[in-house]
Amino acid sequence: MTTYSPAEASTRSGLSIDTLRYYEREGILPPVARDGGGRRVYTDGDLSTLDFLKCLRDTGMPIERLRRYGELCRDPSTLRARVDLLREHADDVDAQLELLRQRRARLDEKIAWYEEQIGA
Repeated sequence: MTTYSPAEASTRSGLSIDTLRYYEREGILPPVARDGGGRRVYTDGDLSTLDFLKCLRDTGMPIERLRRYGELCRDPSTLRARVDLLREHADDVDAQLELLRQRRARLDEKIAWYEEQIGA
């Protein structure tokens, strides 16, 4: 099994070492294995989890909801609750996308107005 130091996990995940520690301390990420010297050792599974957590964070999921997701993931009987939480977040992302589409349309209107003024 391939393992990674915190620095390697940070580089591969795109998350700072402080964020990795924070996610573990807050229960967002399950406890990470330690080597004989007590240093954290990340696995490919940990990196996969971090990748999804980063996706959730990048789409605007609040820390409290990330924490709840992390709690749910530690209990195998919570699949439905996880789906519900992710669907709720997906709905939030859809709302954000719609708002961005509206703002983009407004930008396009202003760009067209300026281009018309330049051409006149």
